[in-house]
Amino acid sequence: MNDQLAMLFVMVETAGILAPIAFILFHILRQFLFIPVSLVCIAGGVLFGSFFGSVFSMIGLVLSSVFFYFLISKMPKTHDKLSRLKKRWFGEYRNLTVGQISVLKLIPFVHYHLLNFCLIERNKSFKDYLKNSWITNLPLAVFYTVFGEFISRFTPSMILIILFSLGVLVFILREKVTIIKWREFFKTV
Repeated sequence: MNDQLAMLFVMVETAGILAPIAFILFHILRQFLFIPVSLVCIAGGVLFGSFFGSVFSMIGLVLSSVFFYFLISKMPKTHDKLSRLKKRWFGEYRNLTVGQISVLKLIPFVHYHLLNFCLIERNKSFKDYLKNSWITNLPLAVFYTVFGEFISRFTPSMILIILFSLGVLVFILREKVTIIKWREFFKTV
């Protein structure tokens, strides 16, 4: 993974004015290289500064989400796998709110595209998905780009406190009502 990040730094240094475009394209390629979103956002802060790094990361994350939106319908096995994973992690009848998805995207070891999948299930139209994708990616891009420098200095106890706080936020922002259809509640096994 360090080789891939080194490749990103070399790409940006040699690209010059095309560096932002290369960085945004790297956000889209990141998902195929299995590089965590947080590392790419931190690299954006190092390469472009807090403001431009956040802007370029937002553009890259939204384009990655749009790419995922159109690609997941053409991949039924991946769709089924994400559906099973969602049921296992969050429950069969639990729909995550936009606020919960925003907070969960801040936790590095939560599957980024599983959260995008939950966002697709919550928003049936592309316009709503795009708007909510932008909303849920904003905290992620800003947090890791701006505070990326300081995250490396956190102690393990500080990291646990932050993760616990994010867990409490996810609980507070949960959907308070669950609607189960009659047939699903009484289905035969």
